[in-house]
Amino acid sequence: MKDGSLDAIDRRIIGALQGAARHTSSSEVADRLDISASTVRTRLAKLEEEGIIRGYYVDVDYDAAGYPLYTKIICTAPIARRDALAKRAREIEGVTAVREVMTGERNVYVNALGLDHDDLDRISRELDELGLQVVDEQLVRDEYICADPGLLTREE
Repeated sequence: MKDGSLDAIDRRIIGALQGAARHTSSSEVADRLDISASTVRTRLAKLEEEGIIRGYYVDVDYDAAGYPLYTKIICTAPIARRDALAKRAREIEGVTAVREVMTGERNVYVNALGLDHDDLDRISRELDELGLQVVDEQLVRDEYICADPGLLTREE
């Protein structure tokens, strides 16, 4: 792997893991892609070492888990501080994900959950105290993770 470029095998391995990584063994990926399990394990170790695969996550139904309020909080951060503020926002209790956006005024998106509106108000206040200006909040009914969007598994 050079300069972030993935070959077809790496893309197919990542595609096979999306959405069900926890319940997918190297042997299952190998069988599906018609390559050896040792190749899959070696490639995965390299992808993790290079920071291309940053982690393995679960897809949670927050409502079923007892967190009825799931929200997207859209913020504005000064460009020079955007990266640092986004990283600090991840430390706030109730924040589940943070996304930095490269263009526009709305450049930090925060996913958060709570038991009640007081939880969400607290999170917004803490974001504000960090230096993120909250410009919009969207209460989310549900969110679905795509297991394999096809882009990574597409042949060149």
